[in-house]
Amino acid sequence: MKPKTRDAVKTKQTILQNAKYLFSQKGFDATSINEIAEASHINKAMLYYYFKSKKDIYEVVVKEILSSIYKEITMSEKCCDSAVGDLRAFISIYTQFANKHPYFPALLLRELSNSGKNLSESVLAGCIQLFRLFSDILQRGEDEEAFKDVKPMVVFCMVISTVNILVVTKPLRQTAAKKADDLDTSSDISVNEISEYIFKKITLMLGVAL
Repeated sequence: MKPKTRDAVKTKQTILQNAKYLFSQKGFDATSINEIAEASHINKAMLYYYFKSKKDIYEVVVKEILSSIYKEITMSEKCCDSAVGDLRAFISIYTQFANKHPYFPALLLRELSNSGKNLSESVLAGCIQLFRLFSDILQRGEDEEAFKDVKPMVVFCMVISTVNILVVTKPLRQTAAKKADDLDTSSDISVNEISEYIFKKITLMLGVAL
């Protein structure tokens, strides 16, 4: 009987999926190659067959995430006919993605707390591309006289950080709600409600009358 051949594509995706989880839970420095290999049910030598180093895995993980978000947002924008519509699409898609892939906001928050020390030039370029997309939406809004007094990076951070923190703290907020039921921790708020609330408050700040 011939030995079973390993599916290279499936094995590589398994490695990346386990790496995403470990990086988001423990951070880059605290995650070891051995842990990624063990979680993927392969030996370290096999892991090095697919990736040169832990940093190589990390770079692929982050680049794939950023690329997926960028593609989803740009596709959604094609259905909009104004900067206001594009802004709503950006916030909605980002919120849905973060909620669907909760490892991502945790990973991003960890990376930001380390001042991006583990980000390569190519990953940083992906971050800049995402911000440029958001900035262009706000600039079009100013050109259309829909937005006023725009500070793109400040608004970008308000949106991204709010979504990330709400996703990461969901279990904590649910626990807090049980212990202090007189407090509104927004523990039962839906993804659509989150994105729409953020959109309305941001547009109100930018002077949009909805």
